Amino acid sequence: MCGITGFFNNDNAFELTLRSIGTMKDRGLDCIGICGQDWFEFAKETSRLNIPKDSYMNNILGHCLHSMVDFVRQPITIVGKLSANCEIYNWRELGEKYGLTAINDAEMLINLIELKLQENNDVSEDSILQTIDDLLAEIIGVYAFAYWRGDKVYVARDIIGIKPLWYTTSEGFAFASEKKALAGNGFADIKELNPREMLVYGLQDNSLQRFNREFFSIVPENTSSFDVIKNDFMELLENAISIRIPDEKFGILFSGGLDSTVIAYLCKKLGKEPGIDFTCYTAGLDDVQLPPDIEHAQMLAEELGLDIKIKKVTLEEVEEYLKAVVPLVEDTNVPKAGVALTMYVACVAARMDGIRVMFSGSGADELLAGYDRHKRSTDINRDCYADILKIYEKNTYRDDVVAMNNNIELRVPYLDKRFVDYCLKIPPKYKISAEQNKLILRETAMSLGLPEKVALRKKQAAQYGSRFDKAIGKLTKRAGHSTKTGYLKQFYAQPNLKLGVLFSSGKDSNYAMHIMQEQNYAVECLITIKSQNPDSYMFHTPNIGLAQLQAEAMGIPLIEEITPGEKEKELEDMKNAIRRAREEFGIEGVVTGALYSNYQRERIEKVCDELGLKAFSPLWHIDQEKEMRQLLSIGFDFIFSSIAAYGLDKSWVGRRIGEKDIDRLVRLNEKIGLNIAGEGGEFESFVLDGPMYHKRIEIKELEVIELDEYTAKVIIKDAILVDKY
Repeated sequence: MCGITGFFNNDNAFELTLRSIGTMKDRGLDCIGICGQDWFEFAKETSRLNIPKDSYMNNILGHCLHSMVDFVRQPITIVGKLSANCEIYNWRELGEKYGLTAINDAEMLINLIELKLQENNDVSEDSILQTIDDLLAEIIGVYAFAYWRGDKVYVARDIIGIKPLWYTTSEGFAFASEKKALAGNGFADIKELNPREMLVYGLQDNSLQRFNREFFSIVPENTSSFDVIKNDFMELLENAISIRIPDEKFGILFSGGLDSTVIAYLCKKLGKEPGIDFTCYTAGLDDVQLPPDIEHAQMLAEELGLDIKIKKVTLEEVEEYLKAVVPLVEDTNVPKAGVALTMYVACVAARMDGIRVMFSGSGADELLAGYDRHKRSTDINRDCYADILKIYEKNTYRDDVVAMNNNIELRVPYLDKRFVDYCLKIPPKYKISAEQNKLILRETAMSLGLPEKVALRKKQAAQYGSRFDKAIGKLTKRAGHSTKTGYLKQFYAQPNLKLGVLFSSGKDSNYAMHIMQEQNYAVECLITIKSQNPDSYMFHTPNIGLAQLQAEAMGIPLIEEITPGEKEKELEDMKNAIRRAREEFGIEGVVTGALYSNYQRERIEKVCDELGLKAFSPLWHIDQEKEMRQLLSIGFDFIFSSIAAYGLDKSWVGRRIGEKDIDRLVRLNEKIGLNIAGEGGEFESFVLDGPMYHKRIEIKELEVIELDEYTAKVIIKDAILVDKY
């Protein structure tokens, strides 16, 4: 485990590198190394580095190391220079395959890169990048690295994004394992490297080239019998665990739930071999009632013969921990902070025991349809795919920095890439039913002999099982804040990310934007696609020209892009608009109001991934009646701008929607199956006011056009902004 950093084409590269390493010091306590164009220097501390006085100092590569295997100082040089944060589990096998020797996995990585480049006769940039990517496909493990060769710097991370990497191009090019290492040096335009991208920076022309990498697939679906799939599943999982077991005592983040108990049980099974020793760690609130995770963990540890340590903390201690945790994860998202707190407290206990490796059950819910929202899914494997695609934004950075801050390396066997590839192709019927989720993992647990209370235990998120979410709620009230996010912002005031919103003028995109703003994300711009095709597959068309008036009402810039609306080709127009938003406003992600349309969400996520941006769909699979009622309860004011469904008529359009209207929609849903939120095209909406509007929209003139008994639309001919108070 370690931290990597580098600053290029920057006159202050040396000082910036040392400060960056200092910020990430907990990632590497054994050795610090830096190098320039033609020199290397290593020391135990930055103050002891002896740098050549006449060295050219505007290009520096840096590294801090906490050695887990045989010690090799970094950066490493052969022809090029490498700084890597990696855990490559098959490095010895790769060495045998290619006839290479190395002391550890990082040294093997540079040997392999240089061997492959030497064998490649095509010296074009695309060919070099493809050669490196082909090599990375052979690696089993996780990594983030920078390879500096001549006037090029190549930067990549593992395809799921377990090892972190952030970069900026605001002053030359710079990168670091942690965002705060760049932010602490004064950089503002900092982006997380999309794991499906490889970057190559040109020192001579200050250029940045992006290379898109292939991700997993959900096809072809596995057609084997359930017994065959279950056996393969168990074998792959056991292998994913066994290759991650270190040659020293390790820990397991243990909640007593299905995911962590299966890992602990398989580790115990493997522990029959000499030298395998581990302790389970559980954390929770020291409350009147024992937190569920502590209760289950204690009971199971006794029943299964597991060594366990429980760490309970008081409400006052929770606040002290939050002061460390929230700036550490650089995020005030409440669920994210709650999970991070649970993990942090457990890691503190493990660190006191000298533990340096910790196993986590992260990834099982995303991969195997473990959330309640998956029960409302119309395409399970596509949703699992989307969850794994985005897990680097939601989970892995948070988990990495929490563990590393305690000098602990986190290992996540459920995110082993061979296991992920296999599970994404398991038929949905083996993952989820109307009654239960993660079916194949539950069946595996019972086959292993685990009790039903484990195999059938319902999912409970870590922040609830530990009762830390309850603690945050109490602290919020005690501090006089109206929301938990507002309370957490006192520990980290910066917005989580800069976002653009795909904005249609309707209720869903407005509500999705509001949710992200409430979670402390900064909305930098709205992005509206004006389709000339009224029957566009992708984009809302009624009264879309008034999105400009809504943007003005909120005081948010608007990017508009006109598209002819030809199916699939309109995606290129959307891509152009999102690219403009990235270039003009520095957005790091895109918000969509998608509810259930896989067609829309998939295409938006694909475009975002190609542009190195994150995609957020906060309404995905939300209960539709709940969404409609929440809109009214928090102050949204909207009309139906069109209807096209049996059960509706022209009386629905052009007037404000109220609670009684939602009651009627619920009855129509029960009677004829009409979609309460209009997701099936039953109606379109136009927002007049909302909690983020500084002014409200008043319609002065509209025309209702009735096409038939069940189809009508509104044309808003005149509308103005008026003061809200």
